[in-house]
Amino acid sequence: MALASQPRDDVTDVQALREVRDGAQAQAPGAGDDGPAPVELKPLASATDSPDARKHVRPSLRFVFSHPAHAIGVFFGVGCFPIAAGTAGTLAAWITWPLIAAWLTPAQQGWLVAASIPIGWWACSITARDLRTADPRAAVIDEVVAFWLILWLLLPAGFGTQLAAFLLFRFFDAAKPGPVGWADRVFHGKGVWLGGFGILFDDLVAALCTLLVLALWRAL
Repeated sequence: MALASQPRDDVTDVQALREVRDGAQAQAPGAGDDGPAPVELKPLASATDSPDARKHVRPSLRFVFSHPAHAIGVFFGVGCFPIAAGTAGTLAAWITWPLIAAWLTPAQQGWLVAASIPIGWWACSITARDLRTADPRAAVIDEVVAFWLILWLLLPAGFGTQLAAFLLFRFFDAAKPGPVGWADRVFHGKGVWLGGFGILFDDLVAALCTLLVLALWRAL
C-alpha cells in the first residue's frame, strides 16, 4: 500500500511516527485509476499525547530560526538549554539587561519593558501554537520580560539585592504559590492568544510578588 508523502516535522530533531489505517474509507466508485487511499501518518500517542505532554519538547535550532516569533520566544536559542530552561532564560535576562540599559535613559528602559510585553505575548502565542503545546518550557521570553521588569525597577541595586531578586523570582515562577498558581491556570488552554498571554501572565505576577517581598524586606 502506498504511503502519503509528508515533510519531516521540524519541531523536534527526532519524532516517532506510526501508520494509522482508516479502514472505514472505501475506494470511491470510478476512482480505480487513482489507486487505494493513502495511509495517514500520525504522531505516536506517547510522543504527542496532549498539548501538556509536549511541554518538555526541546525545539531544534532550525525551528528556532524559522520564524521571528520562534527566535524571540525561545530567546534566540536560550530556551533550548536541556535543563532548567526557565532559569537559563532568567539568567539571560540578568546578563543582557545591563548591556541594553547602558544605552538607554530610565524612561527609555521603561518603554522597552512596556513594548516587550505585547511582543512577548505574540512570540509566546506563535511559539506555543507551532510547538503544539499549551505552555512549552522552551519559550523563555516570559521569564526574560518579567525579570527585565524587576531589574528596571530595582536598579541601581547592589549585586546582593539582584541575586535575592533572581532567587525569589525563580522560586515564585517554579513553585507557583498562591496568586502565581492562579495566574498560571486562569488562561491555560484557552486558545492561541489567551493561552499565549497566560504563558506571560504568571511570570508577570511572579515578578510583582518578587518586588513586593523585596519592598517588605527593605521596610523592615
